[in-house]
Amino acid sequence: MERQAADYRTLSSLKNALHALKCFTPEEPELGITQIADKLGLSKSTVHRVMTTLAEEGFVRRDEQTHRYRLGLSVLSLGGIIMSNLEICREGQHLLEEFVNRFDETVHLAVLEDYATVYVSKLECKHPVQIATHLGRKNPLHCTSSGKVILAYQDSTVIDEVIRRGLRPMTPNTITHPDTLRQLLSQIRKDGYAFSQSELREGVHSVAAPVRDYTRQVIGAVTAVGPAARFTPEKMKSLAKTLVSISKEISHRLGYYERVR
Repeated sequence: MERQAADYRTLSSLKNALHALKCFTPEEPELGITQIADKLGLSKSTVHRVMTTLAEEGFVRRDEQTHRYRLGLSVLSLGGIIMSNLEICREGQHLLEEFVNRFDETVHLAVLEDYATVYVSKLECKHPVQIATHLGRKNPLHCTSSGKVILAYQDSTVIDEVIRRGLRPMTPNTITHPDTLRQLLSQIRKDGYAFSQSELREGVHSVAAPVRDYTRQVIGAVTAVGPAARFTPEKMKSLAKTLVSISKEISHRLGYYERVR
């Protein structure tokens, strides 16, 4: 019983530590003990012990003047290992570089995770705009081009679950009606690409094409993001054509092949 109790305490501490790390965001890169405790619903003494341990292992660092914490280099090290071993990133890097050199627009690779789209690679253009598209960021599936193009090729049960969880309105342009979303997903399957026009953030447009793996499943997307002023309908169609070509090449490198009818 004592061993089981000890194991339970260890797992509980580990869970608290992981939740504490998830509290940090680009909007809140620096947090104090009280803030973390409030976010997690834990006592400040518990959070202090957790943060002290994380600091000792390099996962956070404490500012001696403000007594607030920031993520440490150990997190960056683990992230680098993930990215270097993520096949979609390895196979897509050179193609994304060519896209940025040709169009001078920011491009990403995104994958599906926990009913959200997550950026796993990003190449900035020479004139980037302030768009919150940092690596690891989770965005809704129903209002991003990468999310919609990935969702369009998922099993109907996945689409149903996304709708069940709610189509949260992010801007006045966000699709919030289930039937409208289903119709759009059907059109995306016909077109082979997806647009998002001020649906996640006003004034920000994007276009995406699906990436498949050797099982023929759509596992990700290549997507270009930019301001509405530059992403005109004509330019988005041009970008879509190139992104479809890039996504097919990445898919082929991942083992996907098109069946001959």
